[in-house]
Amino acid sequence: MEKLSSMPLLIINSTLYIVNYKLYIVHCAFYIFLLFATGCKQTTEPGLEAELRLEAEDVSCTEAWIKLTTANLQLPATVNVYRNDIVGQTFSLSTKDTVLYIDSLLPAQTYRIKTTIQTANQQISSNELTVTTMDTTSHVFTFQSFTFGEHSSSALYDVAIIDENNIWAVGEIYMLDSLGRPDPNAYNAVHWDGTKWELKRILYKGGFWTIRTIFGFSPNDIWFSGYVRYYNGQFIELPIPDILIGWGINKLWGSSSEDLYAVGNNGNIAHWDGKKWRKIESGTTVDLLDIWGSNYGTIWASGYTSDYSVTTLLRYDRNVWNKVYEGSGNNQNNNEYIGPISGVWTNNKFFTYVASWGKIYKQPNNNILNIKRLTQNFSEVAFSIRGTNHNNIFIVGQHGLIGHFNGFSYKEISELKNNNENFLKTAVKNNKAIVCGYNKNPYTGSRAVVKIITNN
Repeated sequence: MEKLSSMPLLIINSTLYIVNYKLYIVHCAFYIFLLFATGCKQTTEPGLEAELRLEAEDVSCTEAWIKLTTANLQLPATVNVYRNDIVGQTFSLSTKDTVLYIDSLLPAQTYRIKTTIQTANQQISSNELTVTTMDTTSHVFTFQSFTFGEHSSSALYDVAIIDENNIWAVGEIYMLDSLGRPDPNAYNAVHWDGTKWELKRILYKGGFWTIRTIFGFSPNDIWFSGYVRYYNGQFIELPIPDILIGWGINKLWGSSSEDLYAVGNNGNIAHWDGKKWRKIESGTTVDLLDIWGSNYGTIWASGYTSDYSVTTLLRYDRNVWNKVYEGSGNNQNNNEYIGPISGVWTNNKFFTYVASWGKIYKQPNNNILNIKRLTQNFSEVAFSIRGTNHNNIFIVGQHGLIGHFNGFSYKEISELKNNNENFLKTAVKNNKAIVCGYNKNPYTGSRAVVKIITNN
């Protein structure tokens, strides 16, 4: 009996094991069904919603730059851009983010911008962005004229505005001494204190030198050709480094006194990091006459050869100088003769303003010359361009040329036209433009000139 009684137990135990095993299989099958059902549900429900978002980047009197950001969108996709509920552009989007360039706008106008994308199931719309274009500035100016020099040939080659009561111009000015005789020791700077100009002699290595360019960061931090720095009330001499020996500095630009660039003849470029100068390869041997950068990191330089046969436009991305253009000045994109590129100026991360001998252009921030003309021909050759914003840009040049672009139209100051005067450089700040150069006289020699122009 004990053996018989133990058999059922064994059978029972065996039966329980079999039952548990079957329950395990049932449970597994149930979980597999749940997973399958859930998976089927995910494939039939729509995924994450596609998104379009617009954000204003910059605006001028006639243009707007708008950042388009997308999410959860299958690319490429066709985008419609609406301007006041009317489709103004249609393009194929192949990247997640892009910048929309909208032109042909009018000054001081408000526009509603929206984008849409048509998918297989629905139309996706962005937020509606409201942008207001800049107003133009006035072409009406008042001006003051000043002349310096009493013998030989005097000229002012560059100017810097610290503020309206602190303006510097540099060059060479020859005056008579206390006895009325020609003083061979020239002055190389003049300073405006808001009321009057004061002649200055800034010495280097104990002697006189002609200062070709100036750049100021603040009232107590001003650079003269990279060889002398005015710092906290004192002129500090900076020994000429080997990399600058043998080539003159034509122009300075920097974001700070620890980030200063100098350009010169034969394509020379040097950088000051706050401690030392180092040479940067430019990729050109063309004389570089101007340099300017924006707060967004891109720096531009331009110039032309002494016989005017070759001109160049360079763009620096803080890594390498890219040759945007180098040649005779014939633009193959629109069959227009640009001519020698005399200057660059920008406050924008998308493009730079370019002054040639004949017109003002706008060059996009890329390595292909693709300029757009903004003005008609100048009446004379232009030598310099500077501004404060898209609606306040000045060019100056030969035979008394002073022109103003207000963001929509261009006008020259006819009252200052003078065939005997050449304006070499200009600086612009707030509502003032300072112009410097020389007045040539075949009998008495040239005289240095400065014009203070105020936009009222």
